[in-house]
Amino acid sequence: MKLLTEYLERAVQLEQLAASELDGAFKSQLLEQAASYRRIAAKRAREYGLPPPSPPG
Repeated sequence: MKLLTEYLERAVQLEQLAASELDGAFKSQLLEQAASYRRIAAKRAREYGLPPPSPPG
């Protein structure tokens, strides 16, 4: 369960970084990484029998 939380925390961190990023290409990369972490978190949630994580705010 710890990994699930860590994946979501990392996704939020990356989304926050992207929110203040001015370089469009780098911002896109940050958001893609965040999406990857969210996909992994969703997979872990399914494995644990938990509801899927909430979408990004």
